[in-house]
Amino acid sequence: MSSFKTLDDVDVRGKTVLVRGDLNVPVEDGHVSDTTRLDRLAPTIAEIADKGGRVVLLSHFGRPKGVTPEFSLKTIVLPALEEVLERPVAFAGDCVGPQAEAAVKALKDGQILLLENVRFHPEEEKNDPAFAKALASLGDLYVNDAFSAAHRAHASTEGVAHHLPAIAGRLMQAELEALSAALEAPKRPVLAIVGGAKISTKLDLLGNLVAKVDQLVLGGGMANTFLAAQGVNVGKSLCEHDMADAARTIMEKAKAAGCEIVLPVDGVVAREFAADAPNESVDVSAIPADAMMLDVGPKTVALLKDRLAKVATVVWNGPLGAFEKRPFDAGTVAVAREAADLTRAGRILTVAGGGDTVSALGHAGVEDRFSYVSTAGGAFLEWLEGKDLPGVAALKR
Repeated sequence: MSSFKTLDDVDVRGKTVLVRGDLNVPVEDGHVSDTTRLDRLAPTIAEIADKGGRVVLLSHFGRPKGVTPEFSLKTIVLPALEEVLERPVAFAGDCVGPQAEAAVKALKDGQILLLENVRFHPEEEKNDPAFAKALASLGDLYVNDAFSAAHRAHASTEGVAHHLPAIAGRLMQAELEALSAALEAPKRPVLAIVGGAKISTKLDLLGNLVAKVDQLVLGGGMANTFLAAQGVNVGKSLCEHDMADAARTIMEKAKAAGCEIVLPVDGVVAREFAADAPNESVDVSAIPADAMMLDVGPKTVALLKDRLAKVATVVWNGPLGAFEKRPFDAGTVAVAREAADLTRAGRILTVAGGGDTVSALGHAGVEDRFSYVSTAGGAFLEWLEGKDLPGVAALKR
């Protein structure tokens, strides 16, 4: 973290601090259905306000085409934010121009202001220099606390940092420290678990991981593709047969890098993909031609538990099976709980992320028992792929 400044490095008292958060929260029936992003942003906002800074919040919300009332931050997000913060938040009907300038000028030390959706201006996503400069003119300092938007080179995530001292907020800091500990400077051995339906969407990720981890565990549909590439008949299982050459290339790259690829040795198979469908556990060499593998089997679970006990760091992205339907959640749940127990015992560091991963760990009841679970989605995946994230790179300047 030495290359990033944090809130520990600045005095915010009496300063107007532009905070880029991610308030792009899920909404159902006119209400925020999951406040996780608000909860995680709250410590940064509260710390700046409590230290006498004037907080000016920037965020996008949805994908509006110009000014779209349904994507205003005022109606749904503002009340939820005030409830999470347990303090009032002022609002400005624009993020630049006279309305924003007047609202910022009216702020007193310790107060909080939310500016309207930055994506109401097309210049935001174009990272327009003039728009970025207009945003920057509203503050004295820039704090980026939106790791989940750091893979976008937009005006509010990257452009503003060209005009103001830029530092990482507490959430951004936590993300960067966790990711560094997981892959950039990890305690070894390192084991990565990657699941999901297709390898075609994760070629860059797999290619990067085999060069960085000691063991790569594959699950879900992508494991079937690797098994098929080795000559295993996977029946009617989800499988990208046309990606066999790509799978073999990844296996060769892993071998050259000294990374062991770990595939299922058995699986839970069924004739239909439905909750509580009739099923059985079979070795991968005995998958019936008319059945599909929907989860790893008990032998594989035992194997993975044994592997977890012998490593120091675990990176997890993607479920091991079709966890959305019981009983095909059993493998993911069992391995996740074992990883959580080892984490709690102080024996391993566990860092996980990606949409399905967060859902799967929540389903297993262990989301708060891993060392760190990132809700960043696309940014987390691009980091796993070894890509530079514009919003993070901007903090290094």
